[in-house]
Amino acid sequence: MHRKGAFGHTLRAVKVNSDWTERLEGDSLRYTAIAALGLSYIDRGTQQLILNGDTAFDLAHACAVRATTSADMGAIALAAWAAAEAGRFHSVALFRQLVQVLSSDTPIATVDCAWALSAALAARQFGDTQDVVSLATKRLMSGRSASGLFPHMLPASASGRFRAHIGCFADQVYPIQALARLYTAQSDVEALSAAEACAERISALQGPAGQWWWHYDTRNGGVVEGYPVYSVHQHAMAPMALLDLREAGGTDHSQAIIKGMRWLDEHPEVSMPLVASEKGVIWRKVARREPRKVVRALSAVTTSLLRGWHVPGLDMLFPPVRIDYECRPYELGWLLYAWLAGGVVARLSPGVTADRPAILKEI
Repeated sequence: MHRKGAFGHTLRAVKVNSDWTERLEGDSLRYTAIAALGLSYIDRGTQQLILNGDTAFDLAHACAVRATTSADMGAIALAAWAAAEAGRFHSVALFRQLVQVLSSDTPIATVDCAWALSAALAARQFGDTQDVVSLATKRLMSGRSASGLFPHMLPASASGRFRAHIGCFADQVYPIQALARLYTAQSDVEALSAAEACAERISALQGPAGQWWWHYDTRNGGVVEGYPVYSVHQHAMAPMALLDLREAGGTDHSQAIIKGMRWLDEHPEVSMPLVASEKGVIWRKVARREPRKVVRALSAVTTSLLRGWHVPGLDMLFPPVRIDYECRPYELGWLLYAWLAGGVVARLSPGVTADRPAILKEI
């Protein structure tokens, strides 16, 4: 997935004549930064093999340079995070950009805000990032609902009338991770409480086969629409956030993590495998057979009008039987990070030496 010093957007399975092959498409600064974070926890020789002689350190520095001309807050936050954790430096220019956005009245995606907080906590050993920590925390906590769940945008109303009540899975896991780290760094009990409540809710809603569902109703803590079920949620994002919470001293959700991982091999929706060992990828998701995401749109509208109301028969009309044969580099970046970055949270504690080696996470 690496090409010319960066990572592509999507590795897609395509049929050429009668044979199947994979085609790399696009370019993504976000995904490159996440790849840098994950690759920084494998040995230097393997990094160089993947990156054509470079290392995750080099990649993180390149991301920081690219991000200085980006208008994408998420890419800026991830690049600042990778710069600190993989590149070992404080990018003043990137944090200046984050302060500008966070201190404005501009609506912000919950995920971007959580990344900004994680970036600021990672970089505080190299420079003063307290302004970003404070601004991002305030924004993030403003979105916390009574159910414990977070909306897609901050404020939620920025998503519009029919989607203001919805938060996706990513909108939950990245705040759990950032707030757990904040508790470790600053003993913010309210942050830990918010992370605990969110983790408890998504774990309670986990599907019978370990599915981490896709869209939630922040008002009552229910599921708006379960599909697609994304492989990266199962093998990387849920474990990453929940293991960080445990490392911060929070609840141990190991059984939910194990159940979610098991879905990769024992998914009841389809019979075909998702882990393609011979290709070195995990196929992206199991989705409904539906035109133009119609079920998600219908579910958003019906639940906005009446909490918990779903059109009957949708599972029969649009069954979840389709595998999306693609894989994105951030999925493998988070996979490495989730399971190899042990000790990162603990090292955020005041007075702890930052350069202690990482350890394999175990459950």
